[in-house]
Amino acid sequence: MPNVVDAHLQVWNPDSVHYPWMTAENAGVHHTYRIPDIEDQLADEDVAWVVLVQAADNRADSELMLFQALSSPRVAGVVAWVPLDAPDDAATQLDKWRREPIVGIGHRGHDGRDPDWLLDAAVDDSLTLLTERRLTLDLTAHTPTALAHVATLAENHPKLTVVLDHLGAPPLAALRAGDRDGWSRWSALLGAVAQMPNVVAKLSGLTTAAGAGWTPDHLRPAVDRALEVFGPDRLMLGSDWPYALLEGDSYAQVWHGLRSTVDQLGDDDRAAVLGGTATQVYGLPFDSF
Repeated sequence: MPNVVDAHLQVWNPDSVHYPWMTAENAGVHHTYRIPDIEDQLADEDVAWVVLVQAADNRADSELMLFQALSSPRVAGVVAWVPLDAPDDAATQLDKWRREPIVGIGHRGHDGRDPDWLLDAAVDDSLTLLTERRLTLDLTAHTPTALAHVATLAENHPKLTVVLDHLGAPPLAALRAGDRDGWSRWSALLGAVAQMPNVVAKLSGLTTAAGAGWTPDHLRPAVDRALEVFGPDRLMLGSDWPYALLEGDSYAQVWHGLRSTVDQLGDDDRAAVLGGTATQVYGLPFDSF
């Protein structure tokens, strides 16, 4: 079995990096978080590698992650940020980082822009650049429109691997409350995205989506739907720590809860979700740790 990989872990420092999404509503995570804070928990949960994913659409956040990668042998890869709407600047930045462990480029979409900007010609040129450099495009999609754009981008760039973070925000809290309309819409859109063979998805952000008092049973509807449409070879597990602490007690509690939702899989399928998919998609070196 490949080493277990947490495919979506973040570090941040509000004193040195601007995070537009930090508001009074999520004040509980307005602190500095580093990998050493959870080193013991990573070991206890048998998580050998982590992939750090950008927490802000700015260069300072990427530089912070790269410093953590230099400091911690557990970091197998970094999903950084470059200005996708400025392809020349994106290329220049990637050239400067050519010796860094960057495996993908991400966009969080918290800058207030209309999500249609991702379909602009300039962004199209940047996505061609990522394809040529064998980097993934990691996207969050917190609205139906944004989720639909994931399928469009994947179709327009069939050789680019697109990683859908947080499963496109399944409305698990609403489902718990008995509202199935939003769930049905999300489920249909996820199925459409999964028809693009170059899209993979992360089982991440689900505890936050499920809301306070979640249990693994509250997460399983989203996991089961993802397994149905993507299959284990196109899914990877990610804690979304430390943001997950908004609805979680600790890294270990969140990770254990997520991991338990795939316990029913056979050995090969479970190994894919827990590390094999991430290793293949991000091109992680087997001797990273």
